[in-house]
Amino acid sequence: MIRRQRWLGPAMFMPAVIYILALVGVPFVMAFLYSVSDAKVGSVSYHFVGLQNFVSILHNPAFLRALQDSFVFTITSQVLVLIGANILALSLKEAFPGRRFFRFLILLPWVAPVSIGSLGWKWILDSLYSVISWVLVRFHLVNQYDTPMWLGEPKLAMMSVILVHTWHMLPFATVILLAGLTAIPKDIPEAAAVDGAGFFRTTFQITIPMMLPIINVAVLFGAIFTFTDMTVIYILTRGGPYDTTQVIPTEAFFTGILGSDLAEGAAISIFLVPLLIIAAYIALRSAHRAEVT
Repeated sequence: MIRRQRWLGPAMFMPAVIYILALVGVPFVMAFLYSVSDAKVGSVSYHFVGLQNFVSILHNPAFLRALQDSFVFTITSQVLVLIGANILALSLKEAFPGRRFFRFLILLPWVAPVSIGSLGWKWILDSLYSVISWVLVRFHLVNQYDTPMWLGEPKLAMMSVILVHTWHMLPFATVILLAGLTAIPKDIPEAAAVDGAGFFRTTFQITIPMMLPIINVAVLFGAIFTFTDMTVIYILTRGGPYDTTQVIPTEAFFTGILGSDLAEGAAISIFLVPLLIIAAYIALRSAHRAEVT
């Protein structure tokens, strides 16, 4: 088999296929089978109920609120990530003293485990020991006895989890956009500079349009990671206060695992799969068209 060239490629590729099927395929099939059943934690029987669980969650106000919060959480964080990543990528493109050190610092939030970073942010945003509140009090921006409850008020809690998730995802998008910037031929911006184009005109009329395929890929991966991630919200707020930061992954976890309703939890977890597939297709299609043009 090794001597035959047509079998060598598939043979070397097969371990990765088996790993992906075992890690993603088997849990997905099990989640789909649970979603069309009445499975509970500890039950040994399996009864097919069709789409009953999906109809049930669509009439559940908690699920609808989690669905709305998921879109708010994802869209807002991705807009902030995209803006911040473009600024950082443009800043780190040219050589300057200490550029490698700054690149290392920017990568730290992505390299470090998100659970450790979220625990650090939980202390930073603590209602009693928040260093942010301490600074605001010292500069007389807030009252010492009426400091913000960063994780205890609905709007502040959602803002806090969005900013923490943006902090975590920003290095990933920066690296992708920085790679796209380095791939742009230098003669194009130089020719624009000779013609009198300034920084902003070159950035918005040349650099960003040429990076649209890379930007689409960064947004696609960021949206998928955000829609399916629950670590930041689970550690910081656990969906509170009053379920105002509950998203689809945490709602599925609390319903299926802590609530012992595996069937409904599985239905919640795979509800967004068709939407993510459609979004991925549209993003990749637009990226391909941008490359062609």
